[in-house]
Amino acid sequence: MEPLAVSAIKAWNQLLENDKKTETSASLGLIAVSFDQRNHGTRKVSALANEAWRSGNPTHAQDLFSIYNGALIDTSLLLDNLSSYVFPSSERSIVDNIVLGVSLGGHAVWQCLLHEPRITAGIVIIGCPDFVRLMRHRAAKSKLETWTSSEPPGASFLGSTDFPFGLLEAVRKWDPVGFLLKGHEQESTDGRFGPFTSEEIKGLRPFLRQRLGGKRILNLAGAADKLVPYSCSMPFMEFLQDVTSKGTSWLMDEELEVQNHVYDGVGHEMTREMVHEAVKFITARLERDRDGDQSGSRDSHQQSANL
Repeated sequence: MEPLAVSAIKAWNQLLENDKKTETSASLGLIAVSFDQRNHGTRKVSALANEAWRSGNPTHAQDLFSIYNGALIDTSLLLDNLSSYVFPSSERSIVDNIVLGVSLGGHAVWQCLLHEPRITAGIVIIGCPDFVRLMRHRAAKSKLETWTSSEPPGASFLGSTDFPFGLLEAVRKWDPVGFLLKGHEQESTDGRFGPFTSEEIKGLRPFLRQRLGGKRILNLAGAADKLVPYSCSMPFMEFLQDVTSKGTSWLMDEELEVQNHVYDGVGHEMTREMVHEAVKFITARLERDRDGDQSGSRDSHQQSANL
């Protein structure tokens, strides 16, 4: 994550140098913070917990979800305490927070956007907002007994030893699809959510506004990704696109901004094009904050937390 963080800072500093609005723009800086996920990098305690069912890890679903759910908690702790370390004299303040993550970090970004109100924008790179759909896909590909033993296959997967009800409860508390669309998972044969009745929209709209209102989301995915297939994210992305489309009953086109880019021929990788798009998104967000003059009486910095 460090190279991407460096790219974002260099791009913003270059923009400041070229910007004629020096008096205003000089007051808004960028801090990029990167850290290891739980059980990754310097924080690894169990190699097996990072493996999938196919590699001999019987608790793959529980391990995967708890690791990146923990990243949400770590991010909130970071937001609580970073300012006092970076600005001990309180000469500056952090006015906004962007979160960015790749793969496992991309999964975590969705939870951060949903549950951390201090985060106003997020960049998801090859991540997924629908944990149940992703695990069902992997269970089918792995030909787990808990998947193949029922008719039709997968009918009893949720609630099995590979996906216990306790995990399902956690998913419905933290996962975007599990949390937002609980009780509304009306899947047609093509796997899409909805259609929603006017009464369902009326009930969901305040919920969406509370959790995602005013936020900006950039989703970057590979069309040829086999580890985290875009097909697992597509129904929720199409739902968000419906929500933010003008002229629909959702009436949220000015409250939530969603950009979605799917790259043909790209697998489970972060490409140069993705990095470029992410940096462009960050600088555009910074420019918006700068032009909105959020600095107040003290100089301000923007914080970007990279997972």
